[in-house]
Amino acid sequence: MNICLHGINLQKEFVPFIELLIKSLQNRDAGIFCTEKFSKSLQRLNIKAQLKEIGKDEFSQMDFIFSVGGDGTLLDTVTFIGNSEVPVLGINTGRLGFLATVAKENIEGAISDLFDGQYTIESRAVLEMHASRQVFNGANFALNEFTIHKRDTSSMITVHTYIDGQYLNSYWADGLIVSTPTGSTGYSLSCGGPLITPGARNFVITPVSPHNLNVRPIVVSDESEISFRIEGRSEKFLISLDSRSTAIDASVELKVRKAPFSAKLVKFSKYNYFDTLRQKLNWGFDMRN
Repeated sequence: MNICLHGINLQKEFVPFIELLIKSLQNRDAGIFCTEKFSKSLQRLNIKAQLKEIGKDEFSQMDFIFSVGGDGTLLDTVTFIGNSEVPVLGINTGRLGFLATVAKENIEGAISDLFDGQYTIESRAVLEMHASRQVFNGANFALNEFTIHKRDTSSMITVHTYIDGQYLNSYWADGLIVSTPTGSTGYSLSCGGPLITPGARNFVITPVSPHNLNVRPIVVSDESEISFRIEGRSEKFLISLDSRSTAIDASVELKVRKAPFSAKLVKFSKYNYFDTLRQKLNWGFDMRN
């Protein structure tokens, strides 16, 4: 079994868990590889491990990718592997995550379950953005959300939005979010968007600080093509795919649709999406105590 490890700026307190992870894989005679970012973290933390670095064109040779970090690291991992659909196992080095669900204290148990075949693969829809000029060096997809946002002015922008070519609305706002079900627990949620279960076949369009308070988030089919025309006092606007952002001008035509590939996440029997929701959002917790 070939496994690649990916992580970003890992901290010194995680060294024992990283060493345990590598040792556990070595004990099972796994082929262990890593990304350049993970290799740099090993060098910086002075972890002695002879792991072969691989590039993006070699991910298809891997059986699994281990994302070591938090949910942000897992999003970065999905960007790295692109459309190869290699299953991703998220090992959380911090608090409980929506995506990286394996706690660092449960590393050995998770690896044991993985090698025993006691897991499922969960497919998550991915957004694909199309622009009239190349942006994001061709990595034009996101697991969480696509966002249009004002850049360097206090003035609002106007985002004229169309669903399958039919006019939906002109949003006077600080920005607009198009979220996948996975991303519904992220930026969209903080702007008043609804929670959507991972298997739902929908996107959410959520305005950011809209001028008209009666403008609400709307749920649309993930078979829809959503296109935009942007206006504002500034010549530049920001667009983002998950944590990656770039500036564009109003002449760039934008549209998003569901990508022809999905992100594959490894889940174990003890994982439950609704348990995670309750714990992350403090549902059922009496704040008075």
